[in-house]
Amino acid sequence: MQNYVFVIDAERKPLNPISPARARELLTKQKAVVIRRYPFTIMLKAKIETPTLKPLTLKLDPGSKVTGIAILEGERVIWAANLEHRGQQIKSDLTKRLSIRRTRRSRKTRYRQPRFSNRSRRQGWLAPSLLHRFLSIETWVKRLCKYSPITEIVMELVKFDTQKMQAETIEGVQYQQGTLWGYQVREYLLEKWGRCCAYCNSSGVPLQIDHIKPKSKGGSDRISNLTLACERCNLAKGNKPVEDFLKKDSARLRKIRSMALQPLKDAAAVNSTRWALYSTLKALLPIKSSSGAQTKYNRLRFGLVKEHWIDASCTGDLNHIIFSTQQPLLIKASGWGKREMVTKNKYGFPVLNKEGNQALKTRSPVQYGFRTGDIVRANVPKGKHQGVHLGRVSVRESGAFDVTTPLGKLQSIRHKHCQPIHRKDGYSYSFHPMSTIVQ
Repeated sequence: MQNYVFVIDAERKPLNPISPARARELLTKQKAVVIRRYPFTIMLKAKIETPTLKPLTLKLDPGSKVTGIAILEGERVIWAANLEHRGQQIKSDLTKRLSIRRTRRSRKTRYRQPRFSNRSRRQGWLAPSLLHRFLSIETWVKRLCKYSPITEIVMELVKFDTQKMQAETIEGVQYQQGTLWGYQVREYLLEKWGRCCAYCNSSGVPLQIDHIKPKSKGGSDRISNLTLACERCNLAKGNKPVEDFLKKDSARLRKIRSMALQPLKDAAAVNSTRWALYSTLKALLPIKSSSGAQTKYNRLRFGLVKEHWIDASCTGDLNHIIFSTQQPLLIKASGWGKREMVTKNKYGFPVLNKEGNQALKTRSPVQYGFRTGDIVRANVPKGKHQGVHLGRVSVRESGAFDVTTPLGKLQSIRHKHCQPIHRKDGYSYSFHPMSTIVQ
């Protein structure tokens, strides 16, 4: 059960998505051509009378690391995807750049006037790692609206109440710096601890909230003192301090202490971008909001497993749900590459290749019509790589490309043996393995 195929007419107007079998029939009879691989989209060759379009609903489950996307025709899920963000990579790259720039103070370089005191942030400013998350979702919403007749958006609009997580007794004037939306502590703990027992890693079993430092020993109800435990571990631990309970497992004890003190980064990411995303999508199409509790209620009511795209499908009001796909598209934001022209060593100095500076001045990102990151089909007629290979290409000025496939990297593939399948667009694609969606 694969995703439905998007169809546009000869004038590039979206039509009703069709099943993969119907799409194969049109391609076999040469009545349509493929115009895009991800998401798979075909275009009809001949003009047709405008059919009655079935309204589609786009549902979103925004997350700090992965956003679930689902397209529904009534109560039937016909297309789904998981969009993986690269916010953490952006933050890591900015931190690395900052450290390299700071080392200029101890190197023999020209003096640069400090500029930290003349910067201002406009209203609604978002950090680059958060802005990427917001823009990626916006890009894919516009892309899906371009290829399918989507008439409505349903978005899960939740707020993690970080103050309530830290102190359950907070009230009144203590909320001057935030608003209470009552997001359950238990749901946050499930996300934080990976939905498994912190003491034995058991998953798929009922989990109980446990105090790392027991309340009878002076422990608090702060989120940093709470974890998840299965019934067996919770009973075995009782009111023992975690140091006594895990005195024979020092590695697990260090892990629990580290996890407990982790900041609420994921919650802050969702809170910071939710209204910016909602306002932007509202300008595109009519939009409805839903709560995280309603999404979880629908998922448990239908007996579905926990997946981002399934959560997106369960967003909003639902009386029934039918899945016409169980293999969502996995989309990973990979970026467009680096701006730096040379690789730096650990001290921040450039590492030149054997050709020297002259090679860097003439290097072009496009060689023989290909760009690094394009998905190509390499049909090698002879040699040790003989056969047909599908993967991402790394271009060279010599014309001997590298093609990275799921089975490994193939080196020195001539450009004349490569055929472009999908041009680089800042994302990498794969498919979720077919599996059951029912608990």
